[in-house]
Amino acid sequence: MDTAALAGLRDGFAGSVITPGDSSYDEARTIFNAMIDRRPAVIAQCENPEDVARAIRFGRDQDLEIAVRGGGHSVAGSSLTNGGIVIDLRRMHAVVVDPAARTAQVGGGATMSHLDRAGEPYGLATPGGRVSTTGVGGYALGGGTGWLDRKFGLTCDNLLSVRLVTADGSTVQASDDENPELFWALHGGGGNFGVATSFTFRLHPLPVVTAMLLLWRAEAGPEVGYAYRDFLASAPDEIGGGLIFLTAPPEEWVPQGMAGRLACMVLVTYAGGEPEAREAARPVLGLGHDAELTLELPYAELQCLLDDPPGYRNYWSAEHLDTFPDEAMDLFCDRAHDMIVPSPSQQVIFPLGGAAARGNPDYPVPWRSAPWVIHPFGLWADPADDERGRQWAYDVRADLKPWSTGDVYLNFIGNEGAERVIAGLGADHYGRLEAVKAQYDPDNVFRLNHNIKPHPASRRRAFSPSEARRHPHWLGHW
Repeated sequence: MDTAALAGLRDGFAGSVITPGDSSYDEARTIFNAMIDRRPAVIAQCENPEDVARAIRFGRDQDLEIAVRGGGHSVAGSSLTNGGIVIDLRRMHAVVVDPAARTAQVGGGATMSHLDRAGEPYGLATPGGRVSTTGVGGYALGGGTGWLDRKFGLTCDNLLSVRLVTADGSTVQASDDENPELFWALHGGGGNFGVATSFTFRLHPLPVVTAMLLLWRAEAGPEVGYAYRDFLASAPDEIGGGLIFLTAPPEEWVPQGMAGRLACMVLVTYAGGEPEAREAARPVLGLGHDAELTLELPYAELQCLLDDPPGYRNYWSAEHLDTFPDEAMDLFCDRAHDMIVPSPSQQVIFPLGGAAARGNPDYPVPWRSAPWVIHPFGLWADPADDERGRQWAYDVRADLKPWSTGDVYLNFIGNEGAERVIAGLGADHYGRLEAVKAQYDPDNVFRLNHNIKPHPASRRRAFSPSEARRHPHWLGHW
C-alpha cells in the first residue's frame, strides 16, 4: 500500500484509521460470526459522512476491496475483507427523536438498541429486528422483519428517507420526493448502492408490550406446533413471536430436569398490556405448558430479551412457506433433534401476515406475502461441529422445500448463490434494481453483499435523478 496515501487518509480524518500492528486491530476486526477470520489492510472508523467519502475514495485510489460495517452481524462476514478496507460506521450511532413528528433520525452505524432506547422515553418505536445488537443499516436496507411487523409493517415500510455516500464519494438523499427510484431500491436492495450514513424512520406509539415464554419438553413439539399454526390463522395483528426449538436455559422459571436439554418454546409477543395479551393468547395458554414467564415491559426490553451471545461460530438459512400442513410440521419438529444441544442454536418458525403482508407489493421484498418463515439459526463453539451445524440447516430447508414460496429474506441467509439473491429481491424487480445499481455504482464497488450487478446496457448511460423520477418503471426493461 502507498504509505504516503495512507498518511494522507489519516490527515484530517475525524475518526481513527487502524492498520495491522495497531493494538486495537484485532478487536476492531472482530465480528459476530467467530467463523469469519479476515485481515483487512485498513479499518477506517468513521466519525462523519466526510470520513466515509474519504475512505471510499482512498479505497478506490488504492484498488482495495471495500467492506462496510454497521452491526457486523452478516453470517457470511460481508462487513470484513482480506487485504481491503473496512468502512466502519459504529461511531456514527446517534439517534435524534422528534416526538411531535413521531420520527427518528438514525446514524448509519446505530444498532437496534440505540434506536429502541432513544424512543423509549417517549413511548415511541418503529418495528425492528429480534436482536438488539443488529445494525440498523443492513437490517433496514434488507427489508427488516421483527417481533411486531404484523402490527406495524416491515422496517422498510416505515422508512422515510436515507442519506447515502455513493461509489464516487458524493452524497445523495433518497426519499419519496428526492431520487425516488433509488429510494425504491433501498426497500430491500441492501448495501448495493452506497454507504448509508443516516436514516429517518416513522415511529409509532408503543408504551408497553407483553412477552410470554411458554415452554414444553421437545416431544410435545408437533402437538404444540399444530395448535400454534391454527392460533395464528385468526390471531390479531398485535400478536407476534414464534415457535422455537432451543436448549432450555438454566433459569429459575425452567423446571428441574429441563435446563440444558432440547425444548419447544412458544414466544408470544403482544403490542399492548398483559390483560389484553392473555385474552388474545388464550388458545396457546391452554395447551398445558411446563413452564411460563410472562413480562409486561418496554419495547426496548423486549428487543434484547433473547439476544444471541457473541463469540460463537454461526450458520443460518431460511425458507418461506405458503402453507404449513401437518406433514411439514412433523418434519420440522423431527429435524430439531439434529440441533447441536446444548448450544445457543435455535430452530424457529416465525409468522408473517398482518401489516407486513399488506405493505407495498412493489418493493423488492417479495417474501413479505409468505405467511410463514422457517429459520435454522445455528451457533456453536467447537470448529469440529462446523459440518454438522451446516448440514442441519441444509436439511431443515430441504425438508420444508415442497411448501416453499421460493422467496427468501436475504438478511436470514449467507452466501447461497445468485439464484437465491434474485429470489430474495424478486425476479420481476431484478432488472430494475440492476439499472439503479448501474446509475449509482457502475463499477460494482459495493459488492460484498447479496450483490446486484450493474445492468450492462444501463452502464452505457447513467440516468440523472430527474430522469429516474420521470421514468421509474421502464428503467428495468432495457
